[in-house]
Amino acid sequence: MSSPTPASAGSPVVTAADRAAAGTVLAREAARFAALGWMRGTSGNLSVVISPDPVRLAVTASGLDKGELGPDDLVVVDSAGVPVPADQGPGTPRKPSAEAALHARVVALTDAQAVFHVHTLQAVLAGARWPGGVELSDMEMLKGIGRSAHDDKVVIPVIDNSQDMAELGDRLEAAMVEGVPAVIVASHGMYVWGKDPLQARHHVEIIQWLLEYKVAT
Repeated sequence: MSSPTPASAGSPVVTAADRAAAGTVLAREAARFAALGWMRGTSGNLSVVISPDPVRLAVTASGLDKGELGPDDLVVVDSAGVPVPADQGPGTPRKPSAEAALHARVVALTDAQAVFHVHTLQAVLAGARWPGGVELSDMEMLKGIGRSAHDDKVVIPVIDNSQDMAELGDRLEAAMVEGVPAVIVASHGMYVWGKDPLQARHHVEIIQWLLEYKVAT
């Protein structure tokens, strides 16, 4: 897949303070997930919305150890996941993850303010065992994603992976389940989102727990 063309420079939308605040959040959350073993090596990527209109997302920079990110280790992208030159910080331009476009797609589809993509073993195992979707019910932890603990069948969708982000985005859009803030990408990991970074983190933790239980039993 060819690299996206950088967006037109235009006028800056994002301030240095905006970047610093977003970068601090991304570095904190990435360090947390890396410590749990959910972002090993340089895997995974996180994003937070800085501006809803025009859309600007801060996305963790590609190729960096997610346990050692600093507040400047981000790239600002637009609604298509394309870097916006005018909104980058000083210094050597950083490279966004190829999956930045998928983060932007999730934001457009869900109005999420944070999208977290982690590579957990249980997400990959669950996707392989239940390619039609991971069914969960009668678990108290389901309350953590806003569902009922009883008499409520929850299915986490599973989609095939692709290196084409437009194709993967189409698959994600077709598979999304209302009231389920996550999608598993087979042989890859999972995308989870929330109304803010804290809720997105909690959703990741809750869904990971549920997947661990499902795989173990």
